[in-house]
Amino acid sequence: MREVLQDIERWRARGERFALATVVATRRSAPRPIGAKLAVSESGEMAGSVSGGCVENDVYGHACEVLGGARPQTLTYGISNDLAFSVGLPCGGEIDVYVEESPTELVERLLGTVEREERAVLFTVVEGESLGAELLVTEDGERFGEGPDELPSLVDGLLRGGRNQLIELDQRKVFAELFGPPPRLLVIGAVDTAEALCRAAKTLGWHTIVADARGKFATKERIPSADELLVAWPEDALEQVRPDYQTAVVVLTHDDRFDIPALKHSLATEAFYIGALGSRRNQSRRRERLLEEGLEEGELDRIAGPCGLDVGAETPAETALSILGEILARRAGRSGGALKEAAGRIHAGAEAPEPARS
Repeated sequence: MREVLQDIERWRARGERFALATVVATRRSAPRPIGAKLAVSESGEMAGSVSGGCVENDVYGHACEVLGGARPQTLTYGISNDLAFSVGLPCGGEIDVYVEESPTELVERLLGTVEREERAVLFTVVEGESLGAELLVTEDGERFGEGPDELPSLVDGLLRGGRNQLIELDQRKVFAELFGPPPRLLVIGAVDTAEALCRAAKTLGWHTIVADARGKFATKERIPSADELLVAWPEDALEQVRPDYQTAVVVLTHDDRFDIPALKHSLATEAFYIGALGSRRNQSRRRERLLEEGLEEGELDRIAGPCGLDVGAETPAETALSILGEILARRAGRSGGALKEAAGRIHAGAEAPEPARS
């Protein structure tokens, strides 16, 4: 939604209606991820993208039909589709695109959700009974709109999974689209690798925080890419940040005064990733110290140490890339190995079933 938000607000200010086309499923390789959007205004303007090329032209035409009063519909494109010779995907995959005109009241509430960075799930029935029904459910349980009664119970699991997906529900297909603040990266230790990590994470749209008890280290001059700088001991920084299931924590300090409390208190949070830099020897010694602090062996298994993927990193920038790669793999539930050797599909997320063929 963010990619088309400014254009939608501009159209709304002019009193224009608009249609939204959303990628709700992909099969095999696809040029745009699930959730990608193309918005079409009543006057014919476009914003965003669902694929490119002639697929986009066809989607545009259907969006205009919806604005003219046609029912919402799900369109399937791909080289194995009946439209292969006229509307195809050069990558050899398939996409399902749902085209609709959302109710004005829902759009207003949804825009507020995006601007306030609330965590919420928008459920849209894209196939079957109640086609076009939409229900927005926030993390704290607030509901707006209409939809099947079973949907609110799915919100927590969907938000924790962190992926848009198509749900099969009682002979209906429901698209679940997630909204919320960007993932956070908390780095303990304002060293050169911290700046490299923040710089790389910000290219992904993440919110970056660096904490260090040493005020001379935690400065904007040293770590210009951090969104937040905290001059605080690890336990105090963790109390301020309160890592949740969308937060990764990386400890870079190489000093037990900082490392032990940072890891101990991180393990008491829901952080989906906890990494610690250092040699295997240091990791083993640190593990013993944490056991002496009263932690259990099973708890320590959450720590990625030495953190990062085995890419032969040497420089701070290479080390940051290695660590961030492992963080992304953990978040997507992937091993982080070579794609050539991966058994599943390249792109993360659930694969939609093949559409029926005539």
